[in-house]
Amino acid sequence: MQSRGSSHRVSSMGNNRSRIPALLISMFAAFASIYVAGRLWLDAENRVYLIKELDRITGQGQSAISVDDTLKIIACREQHKKLDALETELAGARQEGFVSNPLIETNGTYSTRRPLVVIGILTKFGRQKNRDAIRKAWMGSGASLKKIEEGKGIIVRFVIGRSENRGDSQDKDIDHENRLTNDFLILDNHVETNDAFPKKVKLFFAHAADKWDAEFYAKVNDDVYVNIDALGATLATHLDKPRVYMGCMKSGEVFSELNHKWYEPEWWKFGDKKSYFRHASGEMYVISRALAKFISINRSILRTYAHDDVSAGSWFIGLDVKHVDEAKFCCSSWSTGFPLSMSVLHVHAC
Repeated sequence: MQSRGSSHRVSSMGNNRSRIPALLISMFAAFASIYVAGRLWLDAENRVYLIKELDRITGQGQSAISVDDTLKIIACREQHKKLDALETELAGARQEGFVSNPLIETNGTYSTRRPLVVIGILTKFGRQKNRDAIRKAWMGSGASLKKIEEGKGIIVRFVIGRSENRGDSQDKDIDHENRLTNDFLILDNHVETNDAFPKKVKLFFAHAADKWDAEFYAKVNDDVYVNIDALGATLATHLDKPRVYMGCMKSGEVFSELNHKWYEPEWWKFGDKKSYFRHASGEMYVISRALAKFISINRSILRTYAHDDVSAGSWFIGLDVKHVDEAKFCCSSWSTGFPLSMSVLHVHAC
């Protein structure tokens, strides 16, 4: 009797153990079925959504197009969007100086969608007499200055920085003069010192390019008298060149003597130590729009030397720039050879 009971219990335990794996397998199969069904349902929903979206976009009815083809069409549309964005960027690049706008001459005036030239007259503290003489001689003031801007597309401003003692009488005098004349471009982030003139020129080109979208930008000293009409006519002949550096080109001597007026502290960088590379004389020179934008973008890394004309010339070495040696920008253009009406400038310092 005892042996029969024992065998019955053993048989019952064996049956229970055999049921447990079967139950686990059944549960796993059920979960797997639910997962697969869910994935199939989700894929089906995605297919329906994609087909509906395609029908909505194309305006067509029910389509037998495959999901793969649908995804390719959507990807193609994304590529079209990217191409549209690139075309927009290209149009913006064209507006950044790579395509010049035509300039029309009518009875001595110049009409263009952007100003022809921004002239920056680099001046200093204590030079109001020079500025007043320039206003009377060729720049004009008030309504006459506005007329030059609107009629000829020529913007003229005196360019000056701030005093080392910010807010002192020198700054106040300039602010007062500007309130009366409204013809200054004040470089608030530049301090006026004798050795900072090349940096001042760099900042002028950068700020002028940021403020005015002109064809050309000209740097002029405050002892230079400019023939506006001759300048406008000369610049008009170079509008087809995207990157122009124009002036009275020279290769001056490099002076390594400490006490010399034109001493160059970094004379050793200039090859044979005898002459600079080709650059425009500092009384007046002109750069085109693309070069002014280049200076604006790279102002923080462009090197300046002891003299502004050498510094400007160094910025364009290595660039695809057209150097224009314009005799009308030279001192000799008014002293010998050229009629006064054709000469662009007259310089006291010549």
